[in-house]
Amino acid sequence: MDNLPKHGPGSVADGLSSNGKYQLRTWTRRLEGVFPSYEYLIPNLHFREELDQVNILEPGAEQPVKVVSVPKTLKTPRIIAVEPACMQYTQQALLRCFLAAFDRDELLRSLVGFDDQAPNQSLAREGSLNGETATLDLSEASDRVSNQLVRTMLSHWPLLGEAIDATRSRRAEVPGHGIIRLAKYASMGSALCFPVEAMVFVTMIFIGIQRSLNVTMTRKDIDPFRNSVRVYGDDLIVPVDHVPMIVQTLEHFGARVGLDKSFWTGKFRESCGKEYFNGTDVSLVRVRQALPSTITDAPGVIATVALRNQLYQSGYWQTVRWLDMKLEKLLKGAYPYVLPTSPVLGRVSFLGYQTDRMHPGLHSPQVRGYVVRAKAPSDELGGTGALLKCLLGLEYRSTLRGAESHLSLVPCYRSGLSHGNRETSPWSPTMGQDERHLERSARPRRVSIKPGWWSPE
Repeated sequence: MDNLPKHGPGSVADGLSSNGKYQLRTWTRRLEGVFPSYEYLIPNLHFREELDQVNILEPGAEQPVKVVSVPKTLKTPRIIAVEPACMQYTQQALLRCFLAAFDRDELLRSLVGFDDQAPNQSLAREGSLNGETATLDLSEASDRVSNQLVRTMLSHWPLLGEAIDATRSRRAEVPGHGIIRLAKYASMGSALCFPVEAMVFVTMIFIGIQRSLNVTMTRKDIDPFRNSVRVYGDDLIVPVDHVPMIVQTLEHFGARVGLDKSFWTGKFRESCGKEYFNGTDVSLVRVRQALPSTITDAPGVIATVALRNQLYQSGYWQTVRWLDMKLEKLLKGAYPYVLPTSPVLGRVSFLGYQTDRMHPGLHSPQVRGYVVRAKAPSDELGGTGALLKCLLGLEYRSTLRGAESHLSLVPCYRSGLSHGNRETSPWSPTMGQDERHLERSARPRRVSIKPGWWSPE
């Protein structure tokens, strides 16, 4: 198997549990031509009799993605699509190959980001100082990447184009609208949505620059732009001198540039959540959910502590004092000063952490506070599925040991989640040490907070 697939702990349109995905017995005719079921659904050909249970779906009978909303801000949710398990499984195989090739290309790494927003933020800051770079924001970015455009871009690589097309869901189940056919390449939720849209946007940017310069650009001509062009999702950094033609090119191919969130004149720039005026960070701290009223609202308490610490780092002292009084009451006084690295739900301070007592055995500092606890539900897996999971896990870990850093970040792009809510691979080093991974789900259904004595460091 050249393309190593992977299941994640997230939801799938089939409704399969985390471990239940390894007993997947639904495939599609389109996948069968590129990703044969005998290579992907069973451990090896000794189990080929189990392929009799596989239901190969014709194109018209394929399961559609399920369009759902997930929290984004208090004002608006984020719309994503939950993919069928067979699609997500094979999308992950292609994603791993894509990131391996991406990591080998130094020029491409300087132009596109997948795991680190800092380069975009740094270029935005520089642009606010010298006025040489602009920040462009695309509205409904993934929804406006045409599948026909992706096919055209891949027309010179027919095998890759066939594989990407085979792993693309063609229909979506939209609440209130029934099942509709998709013209866009993919929704957020596809493992390939983020890298494919980055490929499209960086291409469009250089088509715009080429038209602006009225020359035919080669790779050698692109190299000087590595410090003025950067794509991270729908956040684009481009040279100010070529903005009009770049915007025109993007919109010609279906993108929509949000002019109210794009900046190329004056001293203000914004990219990847950071806002700068004349080189100074003037970023806002956003309240993304309602404040909790009781300690039983564990997600609310966790989010409020994080909000308080963000406000503290930004110097909103009066708001911090008000939140501290509210959290003191909610947490019944077990709300200590801790370092940002501490597991305790506590307040971060430039003055350091407090010590309530010394650990009786280790003689290290401890504080009384709450920590997050998440209990994974029962999800037993045995037989062929258990063997497949273990073998895939061993093979995946063996590739990571010799891989570059980008390969270890493969699980981060599955659903467009922001840093801090990233999904964990079932064969990450942590999960690899879980002796009960065949007995319980990889993702907890709910979280709680537990008081006790913990390290403030």
